[in-house]
Amino acid sequence: MSEDTNDSGNPVLTFEGKKYLINELSKDIKESIKGLQIAETQLKMHEDTLKLLSISRNSLANQLREKLKNLD
Repeated sequence: MSEDTNDSGNPVLTFEGKKYLINELSKDIKESIKGLQIAETQLKMHEDTLKLLSISRNSLANQLREKLKNLD
């Protein structure tokens, strides 16, 4: 799903290979589009959070590894 504007400035939704003029869609469809945009934004945010947590976990594991080496 992507949004663009055409020459007349009317936003265009491209969904599953088809283009739709957003201003011509029903309010119900526009609400569904907004919901999908919010869901995509939330997914991206959580994916980024998971990446940061993974990096932090690896860093903590490396710190623990170094501390345990000092016990040997």
